Amino acid sequence: MCGIIAVLSRPETRSVPVAADLLAQIEAVVTQWPLTGAALPSDEALVVMGKQMTAVDASLRGDAGLWLLAGNREFVAALGTALEQLQGRISVAEDALESSGALDAAVLEKRAGLLTVLRDAVWSIRMDRLRTAAAVDGLAGAGASRSALAAYLSIQQVFSGLDRLEVRGRDSAGVHVMVWGHGVSPDDARVRAMLGARHDDNLFTSGSVRITRAAWSFVYKAAAEIGELGDNTRVMRQAVVGDDLLRLLVSQQGARVAVLGHTRWASVGIISEPNAHPVNSEELESNADAAYLIAALNGDVDNHADLRARHELRLAQPITTDAKVIPALVSRRLAASTKDGS
Repeated sequence: MCGIIAVLSRPETRSVPVAADLLAQIEAVVTQWPLTGAALPSDEALVVMGKQMTAVDASLRGDAGLWLLAGNREFVAALGTALEQLQGRISVAEDALESSGALDAAVLEKRAGLLTVLRDAVWSIRMDRLRTAAAVDGLAGAGASRSALAAYLSIQQVFSGLDRLEVRGRDSAGVHVMVWGHGVSPDDARVRAMLGARHDDNLFTSGSVRITRAAWSFVYKAAAEIGELGDNTRVMRQAVVGDDLLRLLVSQQGARVAVLGHTRWASVGIISEPNAHPVNSEELESNADAAYLIAALNGDVDNHADLRARHELRLAQPITTDAKVIPALVSRRLAASTKDGS
């Protein structure tokens, strides 16, 4: 089973939340709980608590929430302690509710639903917000700029999505990162040292880089006939962490990214990095003015061999995936329409 996930970043418009305010909101929920362990707050109080914790979760989402959490060990520790206290009270209340035989079924269901809202908000903060922030810290490293954190958040979201999509079929996977708005020149001495031959790989294997008029293209891939769930993203995470050129670009103020990920169950083309998606639009001896495109495909292009022959596509021979014809042909059409003025 193949799977595709894409994340297009956008500038954050929210202010960074205040740590003390969020901790105070959680503390307010904890202190509203009756001192008797098995006693439940009133339904009205549970509604308010659910809204408060849902608001805390919302505050910690996105770039603004990440900017507060990233590298902030003291706040993360305090947040974890407060959430653990609240989770303990919720668990005791749920056990008491489940063992209660005196409540009407409708009342029981209503209170269970109110507790579920509260429990889900706590779970979301603990398992999504905090776990994501820790993963982004691992990708970005210490002292990362806000632009870098935002970029690595998008990359982490794609990695996380791929981990969930790999239910079955995970012979290969790829993540493509398009970066723009960074203002770094290809002639920069730092770039030349880090770029090396990465832009010369016409098979577009892991670590390849392309520099277009509007953006820079980075791809990370993994392919193996035998492996375990999580192997692919583990390999690609390591590649991202070790990519100093990507780090340089996304660390610049104003840098933006678009991330495309794909997990593949090979049906056309052998299991290999050149065949792993995303693939690009390049042909051998491509026109320098051709549009540069990236594509990932779920499903098959049944007539891909006919399309290759009919349009005389000049593709590197090790690339046999049917998906390659899509960006190549679209790029040609775009180039033709530009010449025609249509």
